[in-house]
Amino acid sequence: MASSAALNSKDLSGSYHQPRASGEIHVFIGPMFAGKTTSLLRRIKSESNNGRKVAMIKSSKDTRYAINSVVSHDGVRFPCWALPDLASFRQKIGEDAYEKLDVIGIDEAQFFEDLYDFCCKAADIDGKTIILAGLDGDYLRKSFGSVLDIIPLADTVTKLTARCEMCGKKAFFTFRKTAATETELIGGAGVYMPLCRQHYINGVTVTVAESTKVHHLGLRQQL
Repeated sequence: MASSAALNSKDLSGSYHQPRASGEIHVFIGPMFAGKTTSLLRRIKSESNNGRKVAMIKSSKDTRYAINSVVSHDGVRFPCWALPDLASFRQKIGEDAYEKLDVIGIDEAQFFEDLYDFCCKAADIDGKTIILAGLDGDYLRKSFGSVLDIIPLADTVTKLTARCEMCGKKAFFTFRKTAATETELIGGAGVYMPLCRQHYINGVTVTVAESTKVHHLGLRQQL
């Protein structure tokens, strides 16, 4: 039988101590309007109701609905830390508060360049449960930020779908209504809509403000 000392880790002073409990990482991905933030908020509130200490983080770039709250498209909200990066979270919340945290929620995770490093340390070393929501692809269906890099680290990955605004079928992709080409263009229903594969690939014509028509050629434009 292994000794009790062998089951514990040894610190620099030579004494043994019980290792931290293992952390977890859970990921919600999908296009815009798929309910990612709603799923995140539901999970965070459930963890809080079960007596676990929780904190929510979102990118300070996202000021659409509120500055210091995570807000879903249907108006559900939860107070949060709005930060330019995840590395600053521990300092902002304070060491004592961070140590007491059980669960950390991250909304719009695609905007954080240090997402992978933060999740590794928080879950693997600090024993935190990380629950994050983010876009897996941009309007060109290319990887957005570091969200997909988290999948190999994750305990669970949930791919959510929206409803295609053209036909009502399941929508897997985010269509941009404007001619803007930058990857990061924060907006809501006035800028984006979810589409199924057929309507994304074949292209659609939609009417926007002042009857301006925007043509999206989908894959044909890229060939």
